Amino acid sequence: MTLTATSGTWLIRAIGATRDGAAVARERGVRAARLVAIKADVIAHAGERDLTLAAVAARHRLSPRSVQLLFEFEEHTFSQFVLKQRLARAYRMLTDPRHAGTTVSAIALTAGFGDLSYFNRTFRRRYGAAPSELRATIAKQ
Repeated sequence: MTLTATSGTWLIRAIGATRDGAAVARERGVRAARLVAIKADVIAHAGERDLTLAAVAARHRLSPRSVQLLFEFEEHTFSQFVLKQRLARAYRMLTDPRHAGTTVSAIALTAGFGDLSYFNRTFRRRYGAAPSELRATIAKQ
């Protein structure tokens, strides 16, 4: 076994991978790092209503299709990830006492939703209650 500068290379040599196998492993590492960076970008910009696949791809100097492919390895789409982040942000705001005076529609807009009925529908589907019901439950506690 030969130790080299990177643990990934060391691991590859320890299990006896071929040169092609080493290239595949490095590519997976690059792919994973790109996906982490893109997810961080989405989380940072989730509140922006104009967050699009094309905008994120451009910021990372990738094609929109390349970004889609990165998410396909995770078995969900870019749009599903964005929606999940926006819903989570709205949930945090609805359950945070500091936002008790903020209307549900203002929270939806802040979380990146442009359509209140779509927000209510997807929120109920994800959390099993309407945003106003969740807020009322939290207020009773």
